[in-house]
Amino acid sequence: MKYLIYILLMLPIVSFSQDKISGIIMEANDKNEHIGLAGANVYWLDTTVGTVTDIDGKFTIPYKKEYTKLVISYVGFKTDTITVKEPKKVHHWLQPTKDLDAVTITARKQTTVKSFLKATNTFTVSSDELLKAACCNLSESFETNPSIDVNFADAVTGTRQIKMLGLTSPYILIATENIPSIRGASQAFGMSFIPGTWVESIQITKGAGSVVNGFESIAGQINAELVKPATDNRLYVNAYANANGRLELNTHFNTPVNHKWSTGLYLHGNLRDQKHDKNNDTFLDMPLQEQINIMNRWQYIDAENGFIGFVNLNYLNDEKQTGQINFNPKTDRRTTNAWGSEIDTRRYEISTKLGYVNPEIPWQTLGLQTAFSSHKQESYFGLNQYDIKHNSLYANAIYNSIISDSRHKIKTGISYTYDHYDEIVNTDDYERTEQSVGAFFEYNFDNLDKLNLTAGIRIDKHNLMGTFVTPRFHARYTPWEKSALRASFGRGKRSANIFAENQSIFSTSRAINILNTNGAIYGLDPEIAWNYGVSFLQGFNLFERKADITLDYYRTDFINQIVVDFESQNFGTPEVNFYNLEGDSYANSFQVEMNYNMFEHFDLRLAYKYYNVKTQYQSEKLEKPLTPKNRFFANAAYETRPQENGAQWKFDTTFNWLGKQRFSSTTGNPVQYQLPEYTPTIATLNAQITKVFSPKFEVYLGGENITNIKQDNPILGANNPFGSNFDTTFVYGPIFGASYYAGLRFKIK
Repeated sequence: MKYLIYILLMLPIVSFSQDKISGIIMEANDKNEHIGLAGANVYWLDTTVGTVTDIDGKFTIPYKKEYTKLVISYVGFKTDTITVKEPKKVHHWLQPTKDLDAVTITARKQTTVKSFLKATNTFTVSSDELLKAACCNLSESFETNPSIDVNFADAVTGTRQIKMLGLTSPYILIATENIPSIRGASQAFGMSFIPGTWVESIQITKGAGSVVNGFESIAGQINAELVKPATDNRLYVNAYANANGRLELNTHFNTPVNHKWSTGLYLHGNLRDQKHDKNNDTFLDMPLQEQINIMNRWQYIDAENGFIGFVNLNYLNDEKQTGQINFNPKTDRRTTNAWGSEIDTRRYEISTKLGYVNPEIPWQTLGLQTAFSSHKQESYFGLNQYDIKHNSLYANAIYNSIISDSRHKIKTGISYTYDHYDEIVNTDDYERTEQSVGAFFEYNFDNLDKLNLTAGIRIDKHNLMGTFVTPRFHARYTPWEKSALRASFGRGKRSANIFAENQSIFSTSRAINILNTNGAIYGLDPEIAWNYGVSFLQGFNLFERKADITLDYYRTDFINQIVVDFESQNFGTPEVNFYNLEGDSYANSFQVEMNYNMFEHFDLRLAYKYYNVKTQYQSEKLEKPLTPKNRFFANAAYETRPQENGAQWKFDTTFNWLGKQRFSSTTGNPVQYQLPEYTPTIATLNAQITKVFSPKFEVYLGGENITNIKQDNPILGANNPFGSNFDTTFVYGPIFGASYYAGLRFKIK
């Protein structure tokens, strides 16, 4: 009897399934993107029975046995007719047609693209923008970008430090293909470990960013997308040399293994073996350096079944020597014969990414990211020793789907991080293990017109920082045409690696003190901050040429911060003290930027930036040292019209003006070692000319700081490097002076 009931209950379902057919119509493209075609016509041949696909490309149409030919058409795509012999789900891709009579509108691709649609304040820097300067590595990739400040961390190691919203790089989440990479032991030098030719594009997000990538981001996120074996040139060679003795060679070899697998071998080497001391202070202006960097990258694509994957294997060996000209590490290492430093780093890394897109339900995707790295640095700075070993494991699983329709998107998942640190600071050994497990949920609403908002929250359980919640929110509203008004807020929390992030302290004679002892990390508490921001982007035509203007204001408020205090002395001996914040610490950032295509192939970018960054020190509330309140930026780029063989000229010039910056207090020093309260203003000019002979070959010639600006006496106490007033951290401008470079690029598609 019960089987009869089941049959009777199923009859209406069977009857219904034979009355209608449902399915989805997709756009076929070469990017492995699964895009539903909204508004496609679906109808039975020689009938009046038809329908139109919805916003996600889905449709439902009545069915009868005599209906056998289903016609699918869409403007700009080839019309297809498919045979339907029985009721079933239809999943079909339409191919774009090349035979339409159309009006072709051409536009030159922008090298830096700002989105009018995203909720986050994100812009993308393409590889074409990176080629405007001698971007030998990631730390040198922001010379033509006004949102990122670049300066040297000290006067001896040649380390470039970046800032965003007035805060240094530890407060920025720096990722490689959305996997956090520049963190922990690699914080000081890690950006110089990613060669510029390996970078396909850079996405820069101002503000707290997404909860998907973790809880550490405070000022913003920088994500470097690497070149792909399946789309990169089969052979690419970039050779570079500059006047300060740096030689560099990059080679890429890419090949398909079969119809699903491709692989690439990327080799980078740089060498500087010439000694320079242009300011005659007996110290090298730039360190001697050797670096070998090798990456083997595998890419897997199975579009039919919805899989894509990457595997990266990376090995790095980096060796630096710096200090006085006459320093010989074989005889003078950690002696008072001469002041010198060696920094040797070896790093191994493996990372994987696997993505799955459901072919039947393309808005459902699953991604898995994993990465393991082993980082070992052995170094000494004069008489100071600093060694660090850092083993790190990262895993992140992300599920994407929609609610109701594609206007409502969700991301959810779990993540895991493991970090083991072992540090030697002179005679002290600091060892700790950090582990965290977190879950996140992010909702995005986009009505494809006026409003786009993203709200995310994550909860993490950390063995040293406890259990905590991280909220993030971004919204974009379009009040009128070609405009985007954005607002955001978010919380960030991180453990400060006080030695790895501040290695310049070892190039001083300062006593190093940690004043708190009750916290879980070096006796200190974790850093916690809130970031708030608003921005407005407006595109317009000026004298019939495209232009846009952006205004943004961001504020970061620290609930707790590890204060790095260079302001105090102990009986005449300068100190650097680390302690938990007691009072206010904040960073206000205002920027206005204008981009203008003045005439065909000539682009102008102007920006003004104002910072107000203050911290409560033990003595008083003071401006953050070496952070200019005012900065002006200008970039002009021109390229000639390409000839039939692809030949053309490209010209690029960048001007930077920095206002005065506060020095840390030196009032307790002897008179000969005292500095004024503020630095002078400085202005630098960079320029580059590129001659493209063909799509395969080009050469470039450029100059950095061609006005030859040099900071006077960048090293305090250089005449007595083992005295109590020796300090290399008072750097606000160029040390080497003008530097010129030349290079070539050769590629085979």
